[in-house]
Amino acid sequence: MKSINKALILVTLFTTGTFIACGKSKSKSNIITNDTMNNNITKSDSATATFGAGCFWCVEAVFQQLEGVDTVISGYCGGNVPNPTYREICYGNTGHAEVCRIVYNPKKITYNDLLQALFLSHDPTTLNQQGADRGTQYRSVIFYHNDDQKTEAEKVISQLSNAKVFDSPIVTELSPLQTFYVAEDYHQNYYNQNGEEGYCRIVIQPKLEKFKKVFSKKLKQKITDQH
Repeated sequence: MKSINKALILVTLFTTGTFIACGKSKSKSNIITNDTMNNNITKSDSATATFGAGCFWCVEAVFQQLEGVDTVISGYCGGNVPNPTYREICYGNTGHAEVCRIVYNPKKITYNDLLQALFLSHDPTTLNQQGADRGTQYRSVIFYHNDDQKTEAEKVISQLSNAKVFDSPIVTELSPLQTFYVAEDYHQNYYNQNGEEGYCRIVIQPKLEKFKKVFSKKLKQKITDQH
């Protein structure tokens, strides 16, 4: 997506129904199984989405802005190596993608809203790349938690493709949820804790500014009041 105009077209489709790498660590990530997450969802009356769209620092910062989103957890999904570390992920040999697990209140924000935010905040047409971040760990991917999420994601991708919102074909991977591993502690809430660092200022901040302009009506009030 190359301009605010295209972003506005994307938002219109959804609302009308038309439609500098991260740091390194040797510490192990923590596993959250699908059963564990489903139990937590039942207890808290929440729903969960899992998306990858490049560096998870960026994805986390974007989805933390949204009203109805309770928690955003950075982690790894879609690979073939148990309990990976970030160092292993960086080599691109484990098959994992950097993803964020988004726990949200479906009474305040829908899965369709989250998909809208996903496609608005990254380029889904570049294979295994977002900006200067390259490798399979940075691929665009939706890990669906159930058949309803799969159907909704397929519908949205089809609508965007048919409307030719993007200049190139969408290459976003659509896969069933696999084991999710929580990333190392220093990856969590990264932008809020490290906003003055180079990657945050050069990559994340401009992305957030653009996102907030187009998605202003769905931002958390405390964030809106600050700008």
